[in-house]
Amino acid sequence: MSILEKKRKGRYLFTLLALLIMMALLKWYLLMQEIPDHLQVPSDSSREKVLGDALPEWMQETVKEAAGRQASDIPQENLHISSPDSYVVECSLLGVLPVKDVQVEVVERQQLIPGGMPVGIYMKTEGVLIVGTGEVCDMNGQTCEPGSEIVHSGDYILAVNDVPVSEKEEVVSQMNQAVGGEVKLTVLRKGERTELQVPVVQTGLSEYKAGIWIRDDTQGIGTLTYLDEDGSFGALGHGISDIDTSTLLNLQSGTLYNTDIRAVIKGENGVPGELSGIIRYSGDEILGTIEENTGIGIFGSITADISELSGSDALDIAYKQEVEEGPATLLSAVDGEVKEYDISIEKINLNSSDANKSMVIRVTDEELLEITGGIVQGMSGSPILQNGRIVGAVTHVFVNDPTKGYGIFIENMLEH
Repeated sequence: MSILEKKRKGRYLFTLLALLIMMALLKWYLLMQEIPDHLQVPSDSSREKVLGDALPEWMQETVKEAAGRQASDIPQENLHISSPDSYVVECSLLGVLPVKDVQVEVVERQQLIPGGMPVGIYMKTEGVLIVGTGEVCDMNGQTCEPGSEIVHSGDYILAVNDVPVSEKEEVVSQMNQAVGGEVKLTVLRKGERTELQVPVVQTGLSEYKAGIWIRDDTQGIGTLTYLDEDGSFGALGHGISDIDTSTLLNLQSGTLYNTDIRAVIKGENGVPGELSGIIRYSGDEILGTIEENTGIGIFGSITADISELSGSDALDIAYKQEVEEGPATLLSAVDGEVKEYDISIEKINLNSSDANKSMVIRVTDEELLEITGGIVQGMSGSPILQNGRIVGAVTHVFVNDPTKGYGIFIENMLEH
């Protein structure tokens, strides 16, 4: 073999080795990402392993001391110690090469009453949301866009010319009192208050506009996930965001109402279906108040009789490491009555960066497929049950395959 051929072979082997090392490092990184930093383990758990089937067979778990300890001078035969509140589990490659430590917290298993019934949702924003800007025509017929590049989509107007506002009509009223061709807007932008000087143009007699599209409330239909015996509730499994900006809405106040599902628009590939209904906006139809709008759901207090909302008894919850791939069910009232429908949990991600997408589920129930085509808008929050426990809730539908969707662990919803 010539020297040139030896060099070529050497470079080839070096490149191959480098690729293998990069692939191993990538696999190592992905494995670390899949293993959660923290787990809650119920005190009644009988599982030998904390992570169990969530780890590959070639990964081992070892209980590890959180810190070194001194020698005890207490006679061990006379010492009775209850289970620790927390400990550390080391995940390692074949029990030799450490991969990641998992902090484990021992908790009492919680019980919740499963929901499944549709609810009407009305939410009022804190301040007035700026959706975007647009052109306006002044009294001379000239078009312009005064607010462009000054206000941002997702800003919340808190005051106009130092006058607090909470409704669209109040913003319009203050705009119409503009002096000097501009108004001062106090806005909340990414959690920080700031003041903006925004030009306005006269568009009519005593009418001034800044070319800003605004919104101060939203309403829709969702599904109640759970009720607690203390009167609290959780629903949706995801937050309520503005339809145009996808901004999570700042909640000022909100109400749950009774609702009647009047029709189901069946989902098809590329076109998500929908539950269509009527929200009963009257005082005697109020079910409760919404107190939090978060990325993992809406939460609040039930003011109606809990027994009238759900005929189910309380069930144990399952913690995320107890959820298994395979058969499960969801609760929904797509035909006017809460029923249990068959699904399959196809994928589980214990450490998803997006809690709303911790599970991939598929509807297998022929009756539900006939009615809805799978998962439709309005079913968000439908509780998922497995092995007699509440494991999570439906959050999203796959637009290109309505039989499939995402779910959130119930454990994550309880962390709000």
